[in-house]
Amino acid sequence: MKRNLATLTQNIYDVLIIGGGIYGASVAWEASSRGLSVALVEQSDFGGATSANSLKTIHGGLRYLQTADLKRMRESISERTNLMGIAPHLVHPLPVLIPTYGHTTKGKEALSIALKLNDLVSFDRNRLPDKQKHLPQGRVVSKTECQQLIPGLTIEGLTGGAVFHDAQVYNSERLTLAFLHSAVEAGAEISNYTKVTGFLQQQNRITGVIATDVLTGNSVEIKAKTVINTSGPWVNHVLGLVKPQPPQHQMRLAQAMNLITRPLFDHYAVGLPGDGRFWFVSPWRGKSMIGTWQGIESQNPDEFQISEESIQGFINQINEAYPPAQLTREDVLFVHQGQLPCKEIDPKTGEPVMLKQYQIRDFTAEGLPGLISVVGVKYTTARDVAQKTLDQVFKSWGQKSPPSVSANTPLYGGQIADFSAFLQGEITTKQSEGFTAETIRSLVYNYGSVYQDVLGYLKQLPQPSSSDDAVLKAQVLYAVNDEMAQTLSDVVFRRTELGSAGELDENSVQLCAEIMGDLLSWSSTKIQQELQQVRNISKHHTPVFSGV
Repeated sequence: MKRNLATLTQNIYDVLIIGGGIYGASVAWEASSRGLSVALVEQSDFGGATSANSLKTIHGGLRYLQTADLKRMRESISERTNLMGIAPHLVHPLPVLIPTYGHTTKGKEALSIALKLNDLVSFDRNRLPDKQKHLPQGRVVSKTECQQLIPGLTIEGLTGGAVFHDAQVYNSERLTLAFLHSAVEAGAEISNYTKVTGFLQQQNRITGVIATDVLTGNSVEIKAKTVINTSGPWVNHVLGLVKPQPPQHQMRLAQAMNLITRPLFDHYAVGLPGDGRFWFVSPWRGKSMIGTWQGIESQNPDEFQISEESIQGFINQINEAYPPAQLTREDVLFVHQGQLPCKEIDPKTGEPVMLKQYQIRDFTAEGLPGLISVVGVKYTTARDVAQKTLDQVFKSWGQKSPPSVSANTPLYGGQIADFSAFLQGEITTKQSEGFTAETIRSLVYNYGSVYQDVLGYLKQLPQPSSSDDAVLKAQVLYAVNDEMAQTLSDVVFRRTELGSAGELDENSVQLCAEIMGDLLSWSSTKIQQELQQVRNISKHHTPVFSGV
């Protein structure tokens, strides 16, 4: 992956994608895998906004049983399996435990029926040959076992618990990058820090975009047969650049927040009932991921930031749902935040009613041919929505669409037939070369089958070794040379796992800054500015650096 805006100006692409989050990345891979010429531009860094705010759970849609929405449930189940198959290093099974209360809809009897229906609807969930990706049948547990698994749980009315399996993404930022890597390998041209400032139009037909290189200030024109807007919370802003503006183009947005805290539960993700809803507490990278809180305060996505008042309010709600947590603000290691499409505000509760269904809007019928806008509502189904989007692209061209191959084609780094065997084999091999098991485990979970490409950069170090510092240096070299990392924040929060789970180590961040400074010829002033930017992000998201 090489950033070259000059190349983008030299072609007329079949498809130009605005936005490099999980939806834009999925569309880029879908389009390039079907043989189209593809360009993608992202105004900041890939996967740096709402896509990074995922609860990290790849949902099979059990909750859709409440409304008998079996179509959406089947989509979610299928995509959960697909993601475990094409990104086996990043997506893994996750056991979930929901306490049961009374004998009505939240009781053991009702949940037992739901689990049986879930097993029936997900009859093909274990179609992958890799047994590490197989999900056991759901089961109910006794009151005693539930209390053992969740010590301190409110026992009034407790009758037991329901256990089922979903999946979880180890590093959502790297999953976005895996889609982008795959697209680039298939011929796509992509560029981060490239902001769309206008559209190229021939009368009403959209023929491309005008974009600004955020790093240099230079303006470029990128031409394409069809432009696809996957800009997430910026969808309103981007559509506002079209002349004349399409009718009803404003999408209402709600706030969304997930917290990373000290670990509350070790093995199971737990659904905690609280104030008419469930809070999910999932074990993630040695911490707990808790979410999702949603709020109605509308903000410009460029200025969006969750308030300290909202963070504290969320902490209070978690403590009320599970008093043994006794969480304080200092226990919050990171705040993942984003904006999601909102249908309306519930007049009874005053809370946002989130948009339930994705939207693929072809503006041809509205007099703006060449423009399609995609609004996603669920991280899990991004690949499926991308597939449907490309079907619509070919339909708009009056052409028969080639078959999609993305559901079964491993993503970059996903060439792993048996994950457990691969991981153990690599650990055994690399330990003989001096690497620790934990170092190799981390590399495999982040980079998959291409992790040796990262280690290949060890040869460029003045004193190659297997130490943790040397491996971190290699990751920084890989991030800059192969993954378009432009800022220290790109490396800390999105290319490596240093920052996205909180508890940043100052020494590691300083090392990254020095390596990037050498690579990109940063002055000492520039290095300090980059370090300060990381500190500013961390100041809001997490109390302090560790190791300072």
